[in-house]
Amino acid sequence: MLVLLTTVVIVAVGVLGLQALLYLAIDRLVDDAMLLVTAVVEVALLVLALTAAIVHGQVSGTGQGATMLAYALTLPILPPIVVFIALKEKTRWTMGVVIAGAFTVGVMAYRILQIWDLHGPA
Repeated sequence: MLVLLTTVVIVAVGVLGLQALLYLAIDRLVDDAMLLVTAVVEVALLVLALTAAIVHGQVSGTGQGATMLAYALTLPILPPIVVFIALKEKTRWTMGVVIAGAFTVGVMAYRILQIWDLHGPA
């Protein structure tokens, strides 16, 4: 279940990052379509956080379960902050902030997947 959820999150933030890259190229600001993609990412991150909170005890290795849980609980905070910054700042480069946020969420979700694959139940 955790593998599927992290895959969904990585794909969703990939879509958000590509959308922000397109908006950067055409000099467009945040619109309803981007807010919708961000909402989908946020829902996926909340489900991932809940799932990680349930299964983190099954992770072996010193501190690996806590690290995975910390990543999972931090992830839902990032997209609203990034989009809030993009809504408040009305320049072309705010899409760079969205791209950086999407990349950060993707890397952290991939790290959760790595921890689960390496230290999760066999």
